[in-house]
Parts: sequence; C-alpha cells; structure tokens
Amino acid sequence: MNNATFIGNLGKDAELKELEGGKKVINFSIAVQDGKDNTIWVDCAKWSEKTGVLPYLKKGTKVAVTGNVGIRKWEGGAALTLRVLDLELLGQKETAAADPLGF
Repeated sequence: MNNATFIGNLGKDAELKELEGGKKVINFSIAVQDGKDNTIWVDCAKWSEKTGVLPYLKKGTKVAVTGNVGIRKWEGGAALTLRVLDLELLGQKETAAADPLGF
C-alpha cells in the first residue's frame, strides 16, 4: 500500500492547470519539517473537477495532505511527489466549516 500523510506549509500559491478534455489539476508544494531542523519539500497534485479550495491555498497556509507517494527523477536531481487524495486546511476553522473543498 502506497499511502502517506504530510503536514506542512505551502511554499507559494497553488496553481490550477486545465488539461485537454477538461481535466483539472491543482499543483502546490509544501514544506515539511522533519524534527531535526531540516525541511523536506513535497510536490503535490490534486486532480479534481472541484476547484473551490484554490483561493485558500496561499503561500504559508498550513495543510494536511494524504495520498500516493512518488519520486520524480531527472538528471542531477529528484523530487518527492504526492498525488493528493485528501486535503485538509489546518488552523482555519471558519473556512473548514464552510466546506469550500467539495471533495
């Protein structure tokens, strides 16, 4: 089973991409602290037709994400990736109560 949960802060505002056939993906990166003064960056992708969460995914926003982990490799580097299955905004109770996520 390939499933992981991360809690961290967005490094920049999330971006929405619309692909051929009307598919939509929200891309963002979160900074996760490992408890040893190190930061692990996780590149996240949330595939969904429902994009109501986009205005809330701003730089610095704390989120919890759960999904499938992967590694994207290229010459000279690699990145930890997560195909997001569940996303929760943290520390914003009024936003969570309004349920803008819709997924």
